[in-house]
Amino acid sequence: RRRYAGDPGAVEIIVADNASTDRTSDVARAHGARVVSEPRRVIAAVRNTGAAVATGDILVFVDADSVIHPDTFARVAQALSSDRVVGGATGVTMDRWSAGIAVTYALLEAWCWVSGWDTGVLFCRRETFDTVGGFPERLLFAEDLAFYGGLRRLGRARGQRFIRLAGVRTVTSTRKFDQFGDWGWPLANAKVLWYALLHSSRERAMVERHWYQVRR
Repeated sequence: RRRYAGDPGAVEIIVADNASTDRTSDVARAHGARVVSEPRRVIAAVRNTGAAVATGDILVFVDADSVIHPDTFARVAQALSSDRVVGGATGVTMDRWSAGIAVTYALLEAWCWVSGWDTGVLFCRRETFDTVGGFPERLLFAEDLAFYGGLRRLGRARGQRFIRLAGVRTVTSTRKFDQFGDWGWPLANAKVLWYALLHSSRERAMVERHWYQVRR
């Protein structure tokens, strides 16, 4: 807020509490955030619940285990001042590094370049979000990929583009690597994807283990 040159008071912070068992809600409220509850273990539903109570014309999404760059809000507002931009993201960097994390990161960056998917802070206009239909709650994971796809299709139809902001990468936690191992987390992701492709009954259990039952 302090680095936002427009109106710092216009930056509304909403925490969507997904049945947390720690002091997430108390800490968020103590720092002036609005807290809403979403008990469903569906990441898309959590994002949509936060968006539903937002009052601004611009929506900015970020996971709770990430730290945004201080210039993020200013750069988002600048990007969306152009009618040629449908939305965008910031990309990420990691809060620690190792050989396994570096390889995973390199593969992720390559995938972003090839697929057009992206990571970090995601932003778009409220009108755009509503037109796309928000995040698809039928998906237990990869809801962000589906949403990116919707943004890009809408952008092409309108003559707009999806962009990555330079110089404001989000620092994301390596907690999943801490739990599954620096080489094990990519393999864990691959296993979840495999069960999803097979429409296996084990998909729900794997999603719980890999996204919700995480050691602190």
